[in-house]
Amino acid sequence: MLKVGVLGAGHLGKIHLRLLQQSDKYELVGFYDENQENAERISKEFGYKNFSTIAKLIHAVDVIDIVTPTLSHYKCAKVAIKSGKHIFIEKPIANTVDEAEEIIALANEYNVKGQVGHVERFNPAFIATKNMIENPMFIETHRLAEFNPRGTDVPVVLDLMIHDIDAILSVVHSKVKDIHASGVSVISDTPDIANARIEFENGCVANLTASRISMKNMRKTRFFQKDAYISVDFLEKKCEVVRMKDAPEIPGDFDMILQNAEGVKKQIYFTNPDVEQNNAILDELDSFANAITTDTTPVVTLEQATDALRVAYQIIDCFDK
Repeated sequence: MLKVGVLGAGHLGKIHLRLLQQSDKYELVGFYDENQENAERISKEFGYKNFSTIAKLIHAVDVIDIVTPTLSHYKCAKVAIKSGKHIFIEKPIANTVDEAEEIIALANEYNVKGQVGHVERFNPAFIATKNMIENPMFIETHRLAEFNPRGTDVPVVLDLMIHDIDAILSVVHSKVKDIHASGVSVISDTPDIANARIEFENGCVANLTASRISMKNMRKTRFFQKDAYISVDFLEKKCEVVRMKDAPEIPGDFDMILQNAEGVKKQIYFTNPDVEQNNAILDELDSFANAITTDTTPVVTLEQATDALRVAYQIIDCFDK
């Protein structure tokens, strides 16, 4: 079992602590939180060992799980990597692309592995359909959330939309060609609602909408490709695949048949792939342990997370134009 320590014991940090203690891949050594009053309270309530300094925690473990505010990701990662420790970092990887690129360079220099917490890659509905997503040419995403003061220190693109940016980049195997976007600040100092259109060199277009001031929560993505439409509901963990195939010569009474202007007939098939329920956060943490012990590439690499961050900032830069 890999010895692991957690940096940051806020809302998400507490979830990581609980799951790491349950995991059969890790031995949870303890945690550090700069708010010592909060750290002592959590240690007393749950029994986790509270370390008085980051250095002491890093020295005691093999893996550091960074669940601190984004502004401190780079600083924490740098200290951990230079101590020869593998790092798991919550998304986004860093506050700036330059910081993210330096994290990559340091990880390569010190020969340690890194993974970033783009948890939707482990969403069971996405996993159930990912192998069916082949060369999508139009993608539409809606990630809407009710207002929560937690997270409003960063633009909605870095808080919410980056999940969809990463998922899209993982299935569109082409470089970004152009980006158009707009954002509106309603409650926060940074945009609370944003829309972006990403055009890829292969002709694929992705239209993304993210809001943190909605009346209800929604996390849906639709992938359109030749002869297929795939819908993924990340919130409800459901998916639907609609395929079109050449219609049989003699259709059945209940077959759904479409005919275009040229007289070509297609039959529509609806399927709901089996979705195996899981704990996505536990799965991503365990997958990182597997990557370390088997010396394989993590599911969400530092480079992939940096690509997502780069696109996110290209979107944010559009707001000022």
